[in-house]
Amino acid sequence: MKLGLGLAKLAPLVSLTAVAVAAADCPDYTTFSQSPQGSPSSGPLALPYMRPAPECRTFNSTAVEQVIEDMKNRLKDPDLARLFENTFPNTLDTTVKYFNETENLAFIITGVCSSAQWLRDTANQFAHYHTLLSSDKELATLVKAVINNEARYVSQYPYCGAFQPPPESGLAPSHNDWADGVTVNPPVNNQTVFECKYEIDSLCGFLKLSRSYYNATKDDSFMNDNWFSAIDQIFNVIWEQSQSTFDDDYNLVSYYNWTGGNGALSPAVPNRGNGEPKLYTGLVGTHHRPSDDLSTFAFLTPANAMLSVELTHLAKVLDDTKKAHNISAAAKKYSSVIEKAMWKTTVVNNIFAYETNGFGGRYVMDDANVPSLLSLPYLGFLDKAHPAYVATRKVLLSRHNPYFSAGKTFSGVGGPHVDAWHPWPMSRISAIYGTDDDDEIMTSLYMIANNTAGLGLIHESVSIYNGTDYTRPWFAWANSYFAEMLLDLAQRKPHLVLKDGKPYVPGA
Repeated sequence: MKLGLGLAKLAPLVSLTAVAVAAADCPDYTTFSQSPQGSPSSGPLALPYMRPAPECRTFNSTAVEQVIEDMKNRLKDPDLARLFENTFPNTLDTTVKYFNETENLAFIITGVCSSAQWLRDTANQFAHYHTLLSSDKELATLVKAVINNEARYVSQYPYCGAFQPPPESGLAPSHNDWADGVTVNPPVNNQTVFECKYEIDSLCGFLKLSRSYYNATKDDSFMNDNWFSAIDQIFNVIWEQSQSTFDDDYNLVSYYNWTGGNGALSPAVPNRGNGEPKLYTGLVGTHHRPSDDLSTFAFLTPANAMLSVELTHLAKVLDDTKKAHNISAAAKKYSSVIEKAMWKTTVVNNIFAYETNGFGGRYVMDDANVPSLLSLPYLGFLDKAHPAYVATRKVLLSRHNPYFSAGKTFSGVGGPHVDAWHPWPMSRISAIYGTDDDDEIMTSLYMIANNTAGLGLIHESVSIYNGTDYTRPWFAWANSYFAEMLLDLAQRKPHLVLKDGKPYVPGA
């Protein structure tokens, strides 16, 4: 069993008592991240060093440390180098709460909720490590253990997105006040489930983590009975949530409902927890957005884009491993149906709607959380030069998007999860992925760098009125997304950020 306290490589020399003492002396990272730590960077922003002490880190990777050194040596700007140094290892430094190589299970929190594992966030938090998995066997084993744990969750509760620690961990389940008074159907066990809001992207995240791991390692040992059971459940959800709300005789068709309200973080879901009515189009409905906010219309365009992409990847992995040809064929079919439905029902005058309902209803907006319309190129759904994306992007980064806002120092897309005047740095990261224009890239990059409130971490949201007014000092997903974007620029646009202007690819 690996000791998840940054002491793995010293394990033979360290007693369990010593490990317990070290853990007791380590500050809670939520508190730690609220004030500057360490020595400042040498750039004009003088950003602090925000990594916990080595003995307090939850997982150590020599490959990750090498990438940090490489980027620190090659980045032009010492402030960007410090941001990378803080953000790239943040997931491993702070979120690995349980990892057992023997049981091949791992429990990862998000930096949003320190007691639950969210399917969506976990996949995103590990996305920037995938190129290292072939060279770092321990990191690869950790990712496979996460997949194994998530497969168990999905196979039991495919509509749920956040879970309690596995029984093997010895970590006690935590009580979620926001789940009190919420009725979920099918019923859930709150000793296993932390929260059961249904979001398509949670299932997409599981698919993404699985295919990223396989593509990096060519190890298909995670494809066990539990994993295939999870895949079966995903296909059940896809079919169920693509159906119309009413059948031909106006009988209610309901496979899942979640009431909300009664003290829940999300308001009550209309129509007794079943959501707004939808009419079959080929798209897959969802009750909640990636932000955990309630969907206005059921068919969330960017989530369906991600689903279509990940189903195509799933088919490729299955074909490559020569497994489950029937599942591969179904994945290809659903991917094609969803993609065609997106172009047929969500695009008008080259503008994607964020949500539709099959009755002609369209909501033109965007939300900062990924998947978003702004992130369609990042998701792999289309090229950033596609006319429909270019036109939609122009709308999203303007007053025509109700959740775009701008101040003197910061602007971007936010969402109702916080409020309309707190755009999220994540939207600026997505905007960088969505353009090849050097000036636009640098404007967004430094808008992010200049708005960390002097903490050197990427926050959830930043006020357009006051740059020191932000939410979440510690948001592991946003930190990972920033580091992933900076690595993308180091490969795609090295002349913008690297001293020698030559592409850099971790592990190459």
